[in-house]
Amino acid sequence: MYSPTHINEFFKAAAEKGASDLHLIVGKPPILRIDGELKEIIGIEPIDHDEMEKLILSILNEHSQKMLYDTRELDISHELDGVSRYRVNVHWEKGNMGLVARVISGKIPTLKDIGMPAIVHELLQKPSGLILVTGPTGCGKSTSLAAMVQTINEERLANIITFEDPIEFIHKPNKSIIKQRQLGSDILSFADGLKHVLRQDPNVIMVGEMRDLETIGTTITLAETGHLVLATLHTHNASQTIDRIIDIFPPYQQSQVRLQLSISLSAVISQKLLPQVGGGRVAIREVMLNNPAVANTIRENKIPQLRTIIQTSAREGMTTMDQALKVALQAGAIDEATAVAHMES
Repeated sequence: MYSPTHINEFFKAAAEKGASDLHLIVGKPPILRIDGELKEIIGIEPIDHDEMEKLILSILNEHSQKMLYDTRELDISHELDGVSRYRVNVHWEKGNMGLVARVISGKIPTLKDIGMPAIVHELLQKPSGLILVTGPTGCGKSTSLAAMVQTINEERLANIITFEDPIEFIHKPNKSIIKQRQLGSDILSFADGLKHVLRQDPNVIMVGEMRDLETIGTTITLAETGHLVLATLHTHNASQTIDRIIDIFPPYQQSQVRLQLSISLSAVISQKLLPQVGGGRVAIREVMLNNPAVANTIRENKIPQLRTIIQTSAREGMTTMDQALKVALQAGAIDEATAVAHMES
């Protein structure tokens, strides 16, 4: 058993072992999430209170340390040259510091790499519309958005502006201009950044997460006024996504928001990362496209009918989560127990 000399040893181990996340908690050895399973790093002593504070503070500058002590929460990005980048959350629990780091691949995946349906590539060629990627924490939403942004970067002449917390994948301008803005250092809030983005001549806007009423409202308006907008929500399917967006607004605004969504929405892509046969994980996705039937259903607030429309619109590129699970099962990507556990009906 040994104690590390620097926290970067843990970050390096997470990347080398193919982990998605690193967890540091007082009283336990470092823990990695590998293929969805939590596993302790063998051979390392549990970390005590003082050692944890020393390890975490070693990667924080003076400003970040002050923010952590003032707000008791901190989100930053961290990079190990030649190894990987990390999205880091530092927090307090029971009077102790704790840390969770998401490992970010140095290579931006393609749409094909992540198994994104072909229809999504077509949507990215359009000059305007709102594409929402939804799902639970850790399902690969940020990776999907990065693949979409990179596709546009490689294929279109566009000015792409992203709002992220923190910046994860680093995009190098190719055919497009890309400006990546980070919460805290580049913008005070997503809502504040979005208020001024029209003065920056954008073609494509990426919002890392639609967190509040002001951000959601501005995002929808930007899509409605002729921009291609990519964004995420923590919802599980298309119907829940529409309900969540509408319900966050006061009743007197909901009719107007339904109308705006029916016009500006391009697609809702809801995804899960499930254990893959043979190891690793595979993304399973529900896809709802905004055709006339979907738009009319949103306008008339008949949201439960969306599922039926998706089920019967496979020729247009739509698929429900259950249909996607059955396809993955038949292809041998997932086993029957996994498929049954995640069926919605």
